[in-house]
Amino acid sequence: MIAIYTHPSGLHHDTGTAHPESPARLQTLLDLFAEKNWPTIIAREANTEWIARAHPIRHIDALQDAMPDSGLSSIDADTITSPGTWDASLHAAGAACQAVEDVIAGKTKRAFCAMRPPGHHAEPLRANGFCFFNNVFVGALHAQALGLKKIAIVDFDVHHCNGTDAMARLHENVYCISSHQWPLFPGTGGPDDQVPGRVLNLPLPAGTGSQKFRETYETKVFPALEDFKPDLLMISAGFDAHRDDPLAQMELVEDDFEWVTTELVKIADRHCGGRIVSVLEGGYNLDALKHSVESHIKALS
Repeated sequence: MIAIYTHPSGLHHDTGTAHPESPARLQTLLDLFAEKNWPTIIAREANTEWIARAHPIRHIDALQDAMPDSGLSSIDADTITSPGTWDASLHAAGAACQAVEDVIAGKTKRAFCAMRPPGHHAEPLRANGFCFFNNVFVGALHAQALGLKKIAIVDFDVHHCNGTDAMARLHENVYCISSHQWPLFPGTGGPDDQVPGRVLNLPLPAGTGSQKFRETYETKVFPALEDFKPDLLMISAGFDAHRDDPLAQMELVEDDFEWVTTELVKIADRHCGGRIVSVLEGGYNLDALKHSVESHIKALS
């Protein structure tokens, strides 16, 4: 049983010509869901109180003030804003919270949030790396506010989740586990950058491929999750580790995303009643994104 959350506001977050994090990413997934006859749920906006658990009010206010009335503006060279960015960001964070609510309430066992902009690079006081609010962490703190204690976030995006990492160092009982190509943007998450029980960084070299990726999860990630015994498992589901992605060189294929998701489902079944909330992060080759998300959702199902 899986619920898919999305919102058309994500199509109106304009990043300009040739930007890899484009509206076409979401349109590709909406087309996939229609092709497969997979029903979707229209996501609600996050309210300020939910976002403020992860981001101080001054960050939220500064972001809103930075939104242009027309045309494009930028937070940095990669992080572009348009008149549609604010609504899209609120819905992206809101989808994670709504999915958490529904999973806790038993309306669904697993959820996938097909939203943009992504979130895992957003730090408490800094938007960067295409990200404005840290959607998955806003969702994790929402789960704690609703009574769950221990939340595990597994991030298999090819880039280190510097924002999620920073937040896990500030909040109790949220375990951030990240596999990522290193060195690569954002340059964080090196082999010595660990906080036992809070942050597990697993940097992997370019050209890692399927075997080394799977060995890393079998020997590092899965045992860490078994020891942590989460009440909710969340996934920052980035698909830019795919061999066809233009932004990195991890050399994975769709079967790797299906495999890791299947194994994470088994762990969730053992420790948290099967409850998983997965949130879209990267993935910039449209065909690879489509087929990888399809494999991920089938494994979640």
